[in-house]
Amino acid sequence: MKAKILVYALLALVLATIHLAEAQQSKKVPRIGYVGAGRNSNFETMRQGLQDLGYVEGKNIIIEDRNIQGKINQIPTVVAELVQLNVDILVLGSFGAIPAAKQATKTIPIVMLTNVDPVAEGIVDSLAHPGGNITGIHRRTYELSGKRLELLKEAVPKISRVGILWDPDQPGVAISFKEYEAAARVLKIGLQSLEVRGPSPDLEGAFEAATKGRASALVIVRTFISLNYSKQIVDLAIKNRLPSMCEGSDYVEAGGLMSYMTSDTEIFRRIAYYIDKILKGAKPADLPVEQPTKFEFVINLKTAKQIGLTIPPNVLARADKVIR
Repeated sequence: MKAKILVYALLALVLATIHLAEAQQSKKVPRIGYVGAGRNSNFETMRQGLQDLGYVEGKNIIIEDRNIQGKINQIPTVVAELVQLNVDILVLGSFGAIPAAKQATKTIPIVMLTNVDPVAEGIVDSLAHPGGNITGIHRRTYELSGKRLELLKEAVPKISRVGILWDPDQPGVAISFKEYEAAARVLKIGLQSLEVRGPSPDLEGAFEAATKGRASALVIVRTFISLNYSKQIVDLAIKNRLPSMCEGSDYVEAGGLMSYMTSDTEIFRRIAYYIDKILKGAKPADLPVEQPTKFEFVINLKTAKQIGLTIPPNVLARADKVIR
């Protein structure tokens, strides 16, 4: 009798172990779909932010990374692919992916990073109460256009004409150019539009036009093209001895002269925060769209030396980071 009880007990233990193993195997690992404009350190910052929150890739989270490398026409296909995979959250690293994602799904939570005002563009109902399935961060890129020109003018007091390197075909970027035009009028600086278009942008032609147009400095607008050709752009700026103001510290690290922008490190760590909140049950409609309040002014003194420029001490003292 005791032997039978022991057998039944062992059998029950084996069945319970099998059931537990099956339950663990069937437990769904959250899958995050990420659409990025180009490869840079920001994706790694988001990944590190998730690790700091306790997520281990392959164990309790899976990231489907889709880097479009500046190929705008691929966005709808990439977004559709991630929706087909039934990802738990879509993370959009660029404004250009938002319309495609809005059209592709009304149910999958979306965490966006946008340069334009998401309320004015009809992406969300309001910053405090987004509504629908979209929330995220408004980067405030275009709001800072005037400040960038102001800092450029202070660093290079003699400039009278500035070239704006931009891609007019990228959604939302026309707003940026208008902001620079308005700021230039106030500062009494002439502007020269240097338009470049993909997929094979004529960057050398743009710099030749800047030289012929007597531009004495350059502003690099953050677009798919400038992200994926940042090294070539800053090299051409140095070659032509043009002081450059950029919309992100990654350009300065690549050799650009200066940048003034919201902190990318802070932004992409907050993206990880949104992912964590949604995976724990929060709804995008109830998560306010954030606007970063921390800004970074970065100067590359190595580049200044290469182009024969001396940064005034009062400007240098205001930098949050100096690359020497």
